[in-house]
Amino acid sequence: MHISELTFERLPQAVSQLYEKLDTIERLIIEKSGSISTESDQLLTIQEAGEFLNLSVPTIYGYVHKAEIPVSKKGKRLYFSKKELTDWIKSGRRKTIGEVALEAELFIRQNKGGRL
Repeated sequence: MHISELTFERLPQAVSQLYEKLDTIERLIIEKSGSISTESDQLLTIQEAGEFLNLSVPTIYGYVHKAEIPVSKKGKRLYFSKKELTDWIKSGRRKTIGEVALEAELFIRQNKGGRL
């Protein structure tokens, strides 16, 4: 039903259709948010972490040995949080030339009393 076809007599039908659409949207949002949170908190074995990071298992062992990668250890087994690995990768992001220039400009302003 298009808005131009909406009359007082058709109002109950329009409200019913609107309610059904909102219910569907709400259900989809709940399903989507549930899948995101379970995926981001997923625990990975060292082999799965290697596949996720596209790194070899010996390389990951090297990072673990140097304490450069977030890891949990239970007994002799190593576990990696998918969310923590994603955050670890993002923490290595290099700044763009524009971001560095902006930081330099702000630093100079702060140290010269706001004068340029």
